[in-house]
Amino acid sequence: MFKRLKLNTLLLFIPLTSLVFCFNTPKNDDEKMSTIMVSVKNTLSYLHYSPKPINDAFSQEVYNHYFEMVDSSKRYFMQSDMEEFAKHKTKLDDYLNQGDLTFYKLTIDRLYQRVDEINKVTQDILSKPINLEEDETFILEPKIKNNPGSAKEMRDEWRKYIKYNILQEMESLTAKEEIQKEKKDSVQKFKLKDTIKLEILSQDEKRVKATAEVKDLVTDTFRRFKKRNKMDWFTVYMNSYTEVFDPHTNYYSPKNKEDFDTQFKGKVIGIGAIIQEKKGNLYLGALTIGAPAWKSKELTEGDKILKVRSKPNEETVNVVGMLSDEAVRLIRGEKGTKVTLTVEKKDKSVKDVTMIREEVAIEDTFARSIIVNSPKGKKYGLISLPSFNADFEDAKGRNASDDIKNELIKLKAQNVEGVILDLRNNGGGSLTEVGDIMGLFMNAGAYVQVKSGDGKINTLRNKTNTPLWTGPLVIMQNELSASASEILAGAMQDYGRGLTIGSPQSFGKGTVQTFVDLNRFLNTNDDFGSLKLTIQKFYRVSGESTQRKGIESDIKMNDFFTYIEVGERYDDYALAWDKIPAVSYTPVNYFSLKALEAETKGRLETNKNYQLIQESAQWKENLDKEETISLQQDKFNEVMKVRKAQIKKFKVLDKFNNGLKFTLNTDEVLREKTDEAFSKKTENWRKNLQRDLYLQEAVNVVASMK
Repeated sequence: MFKRLKLNTLLLFIPLTSLVFCFNTPKNDDEKMSTIMVSVKNTLSYLHYSPKPINDAFSQEVYNHYFEMVDSSKRYFMQSDMEEFAKHKTKLDDYLNQGDLTFYKLTIDRLYQRVDEINKVTQDILSKPINLEEDETFILEPKIKNNPGSAKEMRDEWRKYIKYNILQEMESLTAKEEIQKEKKDSVQKFKLKDTIKLEILSQDEKRVKATAEVKDLVTDTFRRFKKRNKMDWFTVYMNSYTEVFDPHTNYYSPKNKEDFDTQFKGKVIGIGAIIQEKKGNLYLGALTIGAPAWKSKELTEGDKILKVRSKPNEETVNVVGMLSDEAVRLIRGEKGTKVTLTVEKKDKSVKDVTMIREEVAIEDTFARSIIVNSPKGKKYGLISLPSFNADFEDAKGRNASDDIKNELIKLKAQNVEGVILDLRNNGGGSLTEVGDIMGLFMNAGAYVQVKSGDGKINTLRNKTNTPLWTGPLVIMQNELSASASEILAGAMQDYGRGLTIGSPQSFGKGTVQTFVDLNRFLNTNDDFGSLKLTIQKFYRVSGESTQRKGIESDIKMNDFFTYIEVGERYDDYALAWDKIPAVSYTPVNYFSLKALEAETKGRLETNKNYQLIQESAQWKENLDKEETISLQQDKFNEVMKVRKAQIKKFKVLDKFNNGLKFTLNTDEVLREKTDEAFSKKTENWRKNLQRDLYLQEAVNVVASMK
């Protein structure tokens, strides 16, 4: 799962070589897809950092990758289908060169055919009692099984899959009962008001309830599948080609590109409401405080959305049965324009609510800080940076470096004695932000080398000599810290300006991407999407690439990701690691690593909670490696019983408290009083910080830095 993980990249917006691929305006979807294929192929061949030869060997890699994406579980296509498809295994290179849709249409038409057949089969299976006493085995690992060889094998595969889900759902119902019972026992023990009503179901009742739940799940899965149009599957098909070049080269349809831009900028123009999909209906989820939906005072969480009028002069669109992402696109629009939602309230009344679209910030992508109070009475600043966000289109838009600067100013006003910059799970973003952030912590200097496909090397430098924070600095990272995160951590490490603590190594994404609009090669106003392709590689000032190897932490602490395949090095198509000459740079060496390393090692060796985390992670790793499971109810329950015993052993970690106290900055204290959503998010953030053993050690380290 994690080896295919896509992380935010980016992105140097550099001028590209002028390419001219002349096409006539396509007349229909088939011509449009064909045109996209040829345009993607030409763009890859001319502009990719390390273009591959488009030949039979490439074709076979694309073929294998395509089926990993379309039917990784080997649950949809028959063995006879795969034998038929295999005749095209060495022809996919020709199809790409010619814009030939033969293979794509064959496989996707067959996929829709199989889905129709399987939908009928599963409904028939679910219409009859399923024998939970029959002793049979379900294969969890697709690599050790084949596609079904007959209609009977296909039915058996889906019957077992359904049975497995029913047993899991029954186990979930039992777990909920146990949790409720524990709560009731606790209430009675402390003689509190008991309002908890226990609902204890018999095994038969659980089976009936679980079967109904699984039926809804399966039915909705196929409903959603049929709602996907063939252009959505075409995006998957194109990415089977592009990702064989490297995992970060991808084709983006217009709507996929819109989603990427929204996440990258950290803002969206809309009404500020989450749209949730339940059993074919759309509902309003949480409303963002201060956004149009919240300000209307007419909408509440749980309202069913019936219709959307995207513009005053347009027809109202019925959204019942629509996929949530389609409805979201109707609701989004230009800032200052009107949108009308027709909703059914919980009392079944129906009303129209008209709102003016506004810019709604996605605050979870922005930096924020908090003051950490250690048990010894010292104060430190923690800055969480989820993304190196930047808005290249709006000069007044938010970006990561300005946000961190503002947080540092707040922390300095509180006289903190050290700063911890948390880059865990930060998949990257704008490379230019790295230099600006570096300038907040140290004087001018090179921070990254960027090498193009033609061998040309460009060194990027921070030119600021007025750092805002010159005190102790610790950078936290994990296996999901990637791209720009690795450039910043690597630069701070090479200069000795900051100490990196966390997983043995970061993700290892050392490549640079840019977007190329395919429309630039076409005489049309239609949007043909974009190609995000790798054009350069990152190198540290020391000359080492961050590709595959990532950044090795100064102080290593294993976490849950350490024991599973996370990172670029696990991807079959990732570019190789290499090295170039170092640039001239002068380390500042703010601290003695050996002494700090020895102190941490001593603490971790006697830290029972840290040792328990390692045991838990290794146990979960072994679970992931299990290839089969019994579907006989008693045997299945016995497996679950053993697992629950292990989970109970590790449950003590949920109650771990690192002893740190957290104080909000003054502006956020005031905001908590008026912004309910912000207050809830902050409360959850604090709770998570108090359970964070890795933060506890980061505080220990920053406290020891001179």
